[in-house]
Amino acid sequence: MNLITNAIESMHSVDRRVLRVRSESNGSGGVHVSIEDTGTGIDQSNLDSIFKPMFTTKATGMGMGLAICRSIVESHGGRIWISPGVEGGSVFHFTIPAQH
Repeated sequence: MNLITNAIESMHSVDRRVLRVRSESNGSGGVHVSIEDTGTGIDQSNLDSIFKPMFTTKATGMGMGLAICRSIVESHGGRIWISPGVEGGSVFHFTIPAQH
């Protein structure tokens, strides 16, 4: 939910607002989920810090949301990362193992 909320908030100042949420098998027994937006994107200088606790780019942010997302994904044996969006914005990805 945090990833979707962040995506929506990042699009407040842009004209074209598109949010895509996708899930698919990753081919190695897991699930890949991506949340893509056409928002303002993440500054390259912040990419190494974006998942660290207490780091925020928001005026009223606490800097815990993405750190908690990372903790949840990793506690389920997955990983989370970010890439630039095709149409601007960002794409947050995570994979988690699928259970049979």
